[in-house]
This record gives sequence, C-alpha cells and structure tokens, in this order.
Amino acid sequence: MKRILLTGLALASLSGCVSNQQFLDSMQPMALDSALSRARFTMNCPSATAQVLSREVVQPVVNMPRAGGVERAQYTVGIEGCGQRMTSVVICAEGNDGCFAAQ
Repeated sequence: MKRILLTGLALASLSGCVSNQQFLDSMQPMALDSALSRARFTMNCPSATAQVLSREVVQPVVNMPRAGGVERAQYTVGIEGCGQRMTSVVICAEGNDGCFAAQ
C-alpha cells in the first residue's frame, strides 16, 4: 500500500512539470519581441524582421533547495532590415513576465 501511494505521489509531482521544449516555446514570442524592439531602435529601422537562430535552457548557477536560482531560456536572434544585419542574445527567466536583450 505504501509503495502504491509513493508511486502515485511521484507521478503527480511529475505531471506539473513543464518540459524544456514547452518552456522554450512559451517564451519565444516574448524573446523575439524584445530583440526586435531593441534592434529596430538601434538600427533606426522600423521594418526590421527577426528570426530565432538558436535557443537553449540555461540552468541556474546555484542549484540548491534553499538558495537555488531559476532556469532561463536563452535565444540567439538574427535581425535584418534596411540593409543591415545584427544578432542579439535574449534571456527570459522562468516565472518572469519579460525578457531582456543581453548585449
């Protein structure tokens, strides 16, 4: 009986987790908007467009129960427009409402 209860609790705790793929997918639109806003200003090009070149989940530097950090989604975004091209690295922290271009 105890074994069944423990198995059930373990499965229930795993069902609330979000996969890395889902985390990256959910933050990507916000990351693109952040990179594009900054690039349009920097490039003085309101018609610039952006695309994700790479993305990954970055683990916290400190990963301990009491002093742990949060996972971050990191995107490398390519921006092009008005005869110019640039790249931007954008960081989005899990549980936050925004992203920032890390240049």
